[in-house]
Amino acid sequence: MTALTLTSDRTKFLRLALAADAVVTGVNGLAYLAGADLLSDLLGPGAGLLRGIGAFLLVYGLGVGFLASRPAISAAGTRTVIALNAAWAVGSVAAVVTGAAGFTVAGAVWAILQALVVAVFAELQVMGLRRTR
Repeated sequence: MTALTLTSDRTKFLRLALAADAVVTGVNGLAYLAGADLLSDLLGPGAGLLRGIGAFLLVYGLGVGFLASRPAISAAGTRTVIALNAAWAVGSVAAVVTGAAGFTVAGAVWAILQALVVAVFAELQVMGLRRTR
């Protein structure tokens, strides 16, 4: 497993990009878990699906936060986060386009905005990983 050293100033940007992703993802997951019934009416998908997404996001956010907190950041772990973020962004757009999630208009807008945020995190992480070389 390839790891980047903590002592390098080149890892600060990557660490920040991962940490910000972890916080935003974790807060989003908590919101879905705590407010699934209210959010279901607003966004469209059922409360059970939102709770499942919330649980996933919470665990994922914790994992990304763990990666960001390590003395040495794993390049392979970072590439995995980038790939999962890209998949989430594409999947969110696909869910809106196909109607698979049953979004309301507000839910479709939220899903697209969320996809954009996740795509930005992926790009920042790509930039951070490149800076470590």
